[in-house]
Amino acid sequence: MIESWRWFGPQDPVSLTDVRQTGASGIVTALHEIPNGTFWPEEEIAARRQMIEDAGLTWEVTESIPVHEDIKTGAPGWERWARNWAETARALARQGVRTICYNFMPVLDWTRTDLDFALPDGATALRFEFAAYAAFDLFILKREGAEADYGQEDITAAEAYLATRPEAERERLTANIIAGLPGSEESYTLDSFKTRLSAYRETGREELFQNLQNFLDLVIPEIEEVGAVLALHPDDPPRSLFGLPRIAGTQADLERIAAMHSSPSNGFTLCTGSLGVHPDNDLPAIAESLGERIHFAHLRATRREDDPRSFYEDAHLEGDIDMVAIIRALRHLETRTGKRIPMRPDHGHRILNDLAGNSTPGYPAIGRLRGLGELRGVIKAVDVLEGYGAAAG
Repeated sequence: MIESWRWFGPQDPVSLTDVRQTGASGIVTALHEIPNGTFWPEEEIAARRQMIEDAGLTWEVTESIPVHEDIKTGAPGWERWARNWAETARALARQGVRTICYNFMPVLDWTRTDLDFALPDGATALRFEFAAYAAFDLFILKREGAEADYGQEDITAAEAYLATRPEAERERLTANIIAGLPGSEESYTLDSFKTRLSAYRETGREELFQNLQNFLDLVIPEIEEVGAVLALHPDDPPRSLFGLPRIAGTQADLERIAAMHSSPSNGFTLCTGSLGVHPDNDLPAIAESLGERIHFAHLRATRREDDPRSFYEDAHLEGDIDMVAIIRALRHLETRTGKRIPMRPDHGHRILNDLAGNSTPGYPAIGRLRGLGELRGVIKAVDVLEGYGAAAG
């Protein structure tokens, strides 16, 4: 597997020099400064690639080219945004970056309610607390019709949550949800968030599946021509939020999307944290099912709480998933197909100097380095046990 590291560009608190010292060889990044829907000029892609290579690293994966909301709703003129997307992917491929991670989550990308959840050992982690989310939806956002999505027990728990929180914590919760987490590329005010939600009034699950099909119909032929592959990221969390449909949270969802196009270019990112939140997902089975369509892996662990709709980011080898079995499945896939899959340690606890320094939520240096070290050890152990030797690379 290709050990990689997410880097948010020159403004990232973790520098390319720092990344080089982790032992990772690949960079996962994007031109985050360019607005959604806008074509990425090839000269800017080339300059970023050169910056990465000058640091002794390789730009392995683009994460992400954001998909414009008009594409997801099928709004008139969505084809313009899709063509810009395809041309950006082609420009990246011409510069040697041929794996494109993207998602099709409406309005919000990945969502958390707490960015510094205190763990017993003094570290902090990302968390999604259902009662906090419901409190925001019902009583801060005051989304029209939200009450229909909750039972009385959920409404009571949401009221109790807000009753014990000072105004500063309410503001922090709002910012955590709608201000935009790293890589989401979008941020909202309460009013603009409501407006964006209203654009999905006529878009249910079936409509969203069809809009993804339409997008792939336009994009796949374009990217196949330049040897690029798409790696759809699963929904995070893998369930509806704010009444919005989500279509990439289970094995059945992913298999349906795979069937939209037989081309291997219509592929996936195996995100063990996102998929692991859903109790019915068998991750090694998903890896086996998707097979050669897996082009990229996010390796992390989540742990469901007493209310299984709530979870937090656990240590990479803990949580509700069997990371050893997942890595074994990925290494079997690599040996069967002859390709190397870029992987990155996804998210990480804030530990040691991360707690005192400036770090991007979910992406502290030392916490991810710990995760990378643990994952590297599992890969080496699997290779010895399976007889792969030095083939992991």
